[in-house]
Amino acid sequence: MDPKPSSSPPNAAARLSRLTRYLSEDFLGGPRILRLSSVINFQKGGTLLFIALLMLLYRNTSTEAWVYLALHGSYGLCWLLKHAAFRDSRWDAKVTFGGALLSFALVLGLYWVLPFLLISPVLQPRPPAPDWLLAVAISVHTLGVVLMMTADAQRHFTLRWRRGLITDGLYRRVRRPNYLGEMMVYGSYALLVRHWLGWAILVWVWLAVFLPNMLETDASLSRHEGWERYKGDTGLVWPRIRRS
Repeated sequence: MDPKPSSSPPNAAARLSRLTRYLSEDFLGGPRILRLSSVINFQKGGTLLFIALLMLLYRNTSTEAWVYLALHGSYGLCWLLKHAAFRDSRWDAKVTFGGALLSFALVLGLYWVLPFLLISPVLQPRPPAPDWLLAVAISVHTLGVVLMMTADAQRHFTLRWRRGLITDGLYRRVRRPNYLGEMMVYGSYALLVRHWLGWAILVWVWLAVFLPNMLETDASLSRHEGWERYKGDTGLVWPRIRRS
């Protein structure tokens, strides 16, 4: 049986997706000679060095700075490991220099504002983070990394052998467990920073990038048999406990 036509995402999400694709792939025009994955990997892989340089520059060797270095730095290395082992071909899209710069300026580079707020004197003096906050941040981060890596691995290797809906494993009760994992990861960094600007940056990325991508994926998957039941049994980004 041929799959039915895909539905369309909400108009606002579709327009925002078109805008973000233009800004990240074609901004200022010119040849597309860079891979978006290279831009992303530069930021992810360079985070450990960036945070270490901040600590050296501002002579900040507090416990929370070391914890932040360990968490955000190791996440970048996990991302590179994931890219090497089961890369997501969507990030191999070719982009212009303008698109690469704008991707960094409007999304990827903003993630580096969080360690700057934590380590630089901008928010000093302030009391150190309590031990319970460090414990919560480490726990949330660990669970988020495991969730993101496992969900991406399940999706990658399942689709190598069969196409269609993935309705088991981590996808049994939530349609985007990988996005949930990444939101948990960056949420743990905002917890450590303890400033509204950190959360504002994350909300911007989640609403301007994550949400349109998730809704467009839903629209694409809607062509598969069993979609309506699967959608009713799952949450978009948060697991649905009760299934229909």
